[in-house]
This record gives sequence, structure tokens and C-alpha cells, in this order.
Amino acid sequence: MKFWSKFWQSSKQPRKQRKYLYNAPIHIKKKFLSANLSKELREKYNRRSFPLRKGDEVKVMRGEFKGKTGKVNRINLKESKVYIDGITRKKVDGSDISVPIHPSNLKIVDLNLSDKKRLESLNKTSRSEKNDKKASKKTVSTKFLESKKKRK
Repeated sequence: MKFWSKFWQSSKQPRKQRKYLYNAPIHIKKKFLSANLSKELREKYNRRSFPLRKGDEVKVMRGEFKGKTGKVNRINLKESKVYIDGITRKKVDGSDISVPIHPSNLKIVDLNLSDKKRLESLNKTSRSEKNDKKASKKTVSTKFLESKKKRK
């Protein structure tokens, strides 16, 4: 039986971190399948990373296939692995097999924006914009207090 708690905070122990990741339900594991965006996409969308989806073009940043690019062919939520077109390995019998890659070793070069909801989530306000809005609200409230003090 798997044990997993959404109230778990954190731990320095790698075994507990791994246990949290492996035993997480699939709807939570989907959030772990995010990859960094390229510099151009970061500037365009004001985001650092974004969840992977079939059809995204990615570049491998670490490992045996470092530097190769390709489209995401398949995503395995259960294993938290991504399969990319063109990244294969030969088996002993001579047939090719796709190599699973962890999403932390990938960089998104081009996004698959065929889904309207995905485009909307990309265009949501970023953290920096939210912080700017909070700062502007604070200045408005301080101005109000200053004008109130002058009236007295």
C-alpha cells in the first residue's frame, strides 16, 4: 500500500524526497513533469519553466544525448519520463527502442500551442507582474494615509 500525504513539508533526507515523488498520485506527478524554457520563450512569456506536453520541441541538456533536439513523442506519468523522437538506442537483436529521459534534463525550445487552455495558462500574469501590482497598491494606500494625515 502506498503512503503519501499532501501535507508533507520537506526533508533533507533523499530517501524521503524520493518516497514522496514515487508515491505521489498521478495528478500531482503531472506538476513534476516541467522543463525549463529557452531564453527567447522566457522573455516572451515571463516564465522560467512550463509543463511538458506531447508535440513540444525540446533540447537534451544532460546525459548521453546532450545537445540533441526533437519533439516529445510520449510522456509516462507513472515513471516521470519523457520519450523524444530521434533519441533511440539499439537493442541486441538490432531493433531500435526509445530512450526515457527525465524532464529536468530537458529545455523547451518550441511549445505546442494547439490547445487554447495551454495558451491561456502561458499568458497568465507572472510573479514579477503580480509583485509590481502589489507594490502599486501599497503606494496607493500610503498616498491615501498621507493625504488623510494632512487633512487633520
